[in-house]
Amino acid sequence: MPLSLLYRSLSHRSHHHNNLISLTNSIILFLHRSMATATTTGEFSITPSTTRIGWIGTGVMGRSMCSHLIKAGYSLTVFNRTLSKAQPLLDMGANLADSPLSVAKQSDVVFSIVGFPSDVRHVLLNPITGALQGLRPGGVLIDMTTSDPSLAVEIFAAASAKSCHSIDAPVSGGDRGAKNGTLAIFAGGDKSVVDRVNPIFALMGKVNYMGTPGKGQFAKLANQITIASTMVGLVEGIVYAYKAGLNVELYLNAISTGAAGSKSIDLYGARILNRDFEAGFYVNHFVKDLGICLKECEKMGVALPGLALAQQLYLSLKAHGEGNLGTQALILALERLNNFSLPSLSSSPNPAA
Repeated sequence: MPLSLLYRSLSHRSHHHNNLISLTNSIILFLHRSMATATTTGEFSITPSTTRIGWIGTGVMGRSMCSHLIKAGYSLTVFNRTLSKAQPLLDMGANLADSPLSVAKQSDVVFSIVGFPSDVRHVLLNPITGALQGLRPGGVLIDMTTSDPSLAVEIFAAASAKSCHSIDAPVSGGDRGAKNGTLAIFAGGDKSVVDRVNPIFALMGKVNYMGTPGKGQFAKLANQITIASTMVGLVEGIVYAYKAGLNVELYLNAISTGAAGSKSIDLYGARILNRDFEAGFYVNHFVKDLGICLKECEKMGVALPGLALAQQLYLSLKAHGEGNLGTQALILALERLNNFSLPSLSSSPNPAA
């Protein structure tokens, strides 16, 4: 081969070889940077073997929700002000932390479901003991308390400032939904983050993405408004049926498959007739929820008279010292207004009988 041709061939091969080396180096650099970014931001896949979960608030709802996570194999660290409420979970293998801060230090995803917005602020944003202070970059806060939409936006901003994520994800379905893993979950925040933690949500129920931060709370408040008037209608129908001489149990069974059928009848009809007022959802917490709704209505300039009436009736229960009963105790307020007491199923349900 002439020297000129050999030189051209070698130059051509050298050029391609250098391009290949350059391309390989670029790929290695890209992977290295991607891995470094993932390490820095704390991005992770959601599996029992890779994800540590923290939980703040193990009351009526939280305890059942946590049990599904433990059964699925997740490592769980819990905090509750009353130790006895966390004990069943500790017996199942959960770890106990002495503060929300300690929970977050041991977790990738931290859930909270507490009583009031002031509790949410304290357990998540307290500068000394709050969960956000202990969460590593890329970690996720998920508040499932029914709370102020504006607080959800504030938590999102505070989390973002620390390179963390926040989702507002209040739930509906009561204690039975929590036990059965069939809760409706209303999520607000970054959709990609909601999608990423969906494997955890799926163990508790169905997640519904509602929009930007705070929209999960707005959806739950609208849910509470619907339930409030439904509960008033349920107990008024029971009072009317009883006074009309109907067998109230037969009456509820009859309407449950018609247009008047509802989750409220399914969840609370039999409990009311059995005088079972144990809390699946506390009157105190419902009064709080409806108060938030009314405050938001005032901001919006919206008049919802049904909501206002329901809140007044539930406030009357609280005034009678019945705030720790379940929301089905609304029947007591109607009984007082009408000066009678509905007999339990063990008695005759029909005044004419």
